[in-house]
Amino acid sequence: MIKVSLTCTARQCISVTRIIKGGATFGQDLFAKNNASSRVPRCHLSCQRFSSSLSSILQQVEKGSISASDAENMIEENKNSDSLASFSNIDHNRGDRTGFPEAVFGEGKTPTQIASILDSMASRAKGYVLTTRISNDIWKNVEKIGIQHGEMTYHETARMIVVKPDTMIEQSRSPEESEHTVVVACAGTTDLFVAEEAALTLQHSSRNIRVERIYDVGVAGLHRIVHALPKLRHPSVRAIVVCAGMDGALPSVVGGLVKVPVVAVPTSVGYGAALGGIGALLSMINSCSPGVGVVNINNGFGGAALAFKIANNNVSD
Repeated sequence: MIKVSLTCTARQCISVTRIIKGGATFGQDLFAKNNASSRVPRCHLSCQRFSSSLSSILQQVEKGSISASDAENMIEENKNSDSLASFSNIDHNRGDRTGFPEAVFGEGKTPTQIASILDSMASRAKGYVLTTRISNDIWKNVEKIGIQHGEMTYHETARMIVVKPDTMIEQSRSPEESEHTVVVACAGTTDLFVAEEAALTLQHSSRNIRVERIYDVGVAGLHRIVHALPKLRHPSVRAIVVCAGMDGALPSVVGGLVKVPVVAVPTSVGYGAALGGIGALLSMINSCSPGVGVVNINNGFGGAALAFKIANNNVSD
C-alpha cells in the first residue's frame, strides 16, 4: 500500500491512498473537482504538478513497466521535489556558468529547508557542496534529518556544513601538489570564524589550489607578520585573503609588502566604536596600499570566491 499525503492551500488537505497489487491500481481521481462557484480553495500548483506525476507513475504500474516498490520510491522523490520547489529554485549550473559553484547561505533557513536543498544539490554535484552560517543547534537538527545523496561534515569554527556528494568525481592530485597557493591570514584568534569560512571554501572549491593559513598576525605585534613574509611572498602564492576587525589595518600592511592581490575581509570583532565591523570596513576601503580589494563584513565566503577567481584564472580544473 502506498499512501501519499499532499499539503495544499489553507483549509484544504488531501490524503490519497493508492493500492497497487498485481499490476492493477484501485482508487478514485486524486483531486476533487473544483468549479468557479466552489468556496473550497484550489489546490496549490505544486500539488497539481504532483498529481500529474503521480498519475503517470500509477499508469506505469498498471502497465507492468515498473514494480510497486519502484513506484513508491518515485512518488516519494516527486513529493520531495515539489516540496523543495515551494521555497527554493536551485541554480545547479552556476559552477559551469561562473566558474564557482552555488553555496547555501544557512542563516534564516529552517533545518528542513537546509537538508532538502543540500540533498538536491548533492544529487547532481560534481564537487563539494557548501553551506555557510550554520549554528551548532541548527546543525544538530539538520544532522537528525539527514540527506540521501552524500555525507555531511560540520565545521564548528567556520560554522559550515560541507557535503561530499555520492556523485563526486575524485581528483587524482592532492592540494599539496598544486603549484598555486592562496594564503588566508587573520589579525587575531577572534577573527578565526571568518578566516576559516574563507579557508574551507577555498579548500573545497578546487584541488588545483593549495590553502596556506597564517593566523594571529595582527598589527599590534608587527614582528609576527614580518616573520610570515617568506610564506606571503612565496612564488606559488596567487592571492592573499586577510581578515581583520578592530582598526582593520592588517590588509593595508600586507598590501604594502606583497606583489599579489590582497582580498580584505572586515570582521565584526571590536569594541563599541568598531560598530560591528563598519570601522574596519571603512579603514580597508580607504587603504593607501595598491591592489587591495574589499568584500562585506564577515564575508569569508565572498572573499574566498574572489581569491579563487584570481588564482584560478589561468588554472584548469
